[in-house]
Amino acid sequence: MDMARTLDSGVRPLDKAKPRPKAARIWWVVHQWTGLKLSLFMTFILFTGTLAVLSAEIDWVLQPSLRVAPSTVEGPVAWADIAENASEYPGVSKVTYINAPTASAFAAKVTVENKNGELFFLHAHPTTGEIQGTGPWAGAQRVLRNMHRHLNLPTWLGVPIVTSLAFLLLITLVTSFFVYKKWWRGFAKPLRKRDARTWWGDFHRLAGVWSLWFVALISLTGVWYFIESLGGQAPPQPKVEREAFAGERTGSGNLRASIDAALAAYPGLRVESVALPTDDAVLQINGDFEAVLVRPRSNAVYVDTSTNEVLLTTDGRDLNLHQRIGEMADPLHFGSFGGYWTKLVWFLFGLAMTALSVSGAAIYSLRIARERGDRVAIRRGFKGMWQGMGRWRALSVALIGIGFILTAFLILGIQ
Repeated sequence: MDMARTLDSGVRPLDKAKPRPKAARIWWVVHQWTGLKLSLFMTFILFTGTLAVLSAEIDWVLQPSLRVAPSTVEGPVAWADIAENASEYPGVSKVTYINAPTASAFAAKVTVENKNGELFFLHAHPTTGEIQGTGPWAGAQRVLRNMHRHLNLPTWLGVPIVTSLAFLLLITLVTSFFVYKKWWRGFAKPLRKRDARTWWGDFHRLAGVWSLWFVALISLTGVWYFIESLGGQAPPQPKVEREAFAGERTGSGNLRASIDAALAAYPGLRVESVALPTDDAVLQINGDFEAVLVRPRSNAVYVDTSTNEVLLTTDGRDLNLHQRIGEMADPLHFGSFGGYWTKLVWFLFGLAMTALSVSGAAIYSLRIARERGDRVAIRRGFKGMWQGMGRWRALSVALIGIGFILTAFLILGIQ
């Protein structure tokens, strides 16, 4: 009777509450999704960036004229001699820029143009100024940097596309602390060889804990590049800008005197590049001074080559916070601030990050294979990775394909 009354009154017993997914499960799903769906594109960008760290060295291997015997290099770089010899080199109509040797076994690199306005490089011995040969504009350094930075797309489009991956990296970094419990114990854990899934999982965790600092660094600098691409770049430093000079063009004698005047006005400057005067008769020299983690452009001296008058000097120590962040991004992102030693570290950890991207996606597919009772093998892992990306793989393939096609245009000089 009472039961009938209850049912007639429309009152129903409370439904059993559905169990909520555990927080750990949510973190795992987010970590898996961000690491899998664009894993192909992420791996490509990480690998090209890793190679870009040593791109100057790759050019050195591929281009014999870029090499010098360190025993033949003495004293400071002969900037004026290099400029003069470059201007007289067959096929050169304009000399614009001279870069100091990357290391003791490198020649100086001179940016020049031919009569059609096409850019290429000359390689000059830093002491004698002798031109040892030529190099293409689209060498390994240019190709890898362009591919990694913006897929050779217009920078306003390509840079935001590539740097948006930094947000995915940050998500995987944060979620990894929740997915991998007591992660601090993983620095010395051995790799178990029970099966492919176990080995890849152990490798992923081991590489991950050792690369935490590097993933954070690359992610944060990537976010900064994304901000810059949308207009958040720091205000530029002061520089000399004036209209075309009406007097006589600068000769090699005046150039030598102007370089001497610049170095005298900026004692202690380790010159990294010389921008030769154009119609405005202004010589610009950039280099390293006392500021830490800034690009050479932060330390500059400008000289009027018609009078050898120093027009302006800038010091990287005078940068404001916004400018300092902008200047330190490149040295930190590519590890160029400490020469070979830091570049080698960045290269090795870049390989580790690339392996993290691949192994994370492989772990997902191997786990699915084991749950289905299929044989757990590495080749199945990569097949499952491709399938697991779903529709996102089309986007990854399209972006990578565009990058390669535009790289071919760059190498062939097609505008």
